[in-house]
Amino acid sequence: MKILGIAALVLAVLALSAFLFVSCGWMNRGVVRELREEPDGERARKVMLIELPSGKEIPVNYLREGDVVYAGADFPWWRELRGEGGRVRLLIRGETLAGHGRAIEDDPERRREVFQRLRPDALEWAGTLVEVRLDPVTGD
Repeated sequence: MKILGIAALVLAVLALSAFLFVSCGWMNRGVVRELREEPDGERARKVMLIELPSGKEIPVNYLREGDVVYAGADFPWWRELRGEGGRVRLLIRGETLAGHGRAIEDDPERRREVFQRLRPDALEWAGTLVEVRLDPVTGD
């Protein structure tokens, strides 16, 4: 019985450590640095940096189709973009873009269809689809 208690405690500590590792951004620091320093790198072809309305920056995989960018959200950061959504900034291959982001929670068919293009090698996905409509680019 004592061994089960110790095992449960160890598992709880490991789970908490993993949660803090991800939620506090420790895992993302190297990825963010790589996206900024190597905009033509292999990772930058698949991962963008999104700045949420709160100012928090998250590296996420993306699919850009014209003036729309899709992101797959596996963690709860997308909750900032529920309902009407909000303003976001993106860093895609060294280019800073702005637009309006919104979590797509009410269209499972669209989510499935976009996900097939966003992550073609994955069998299934239980995350949330985020759509960013980019601001028009104005010339000087």
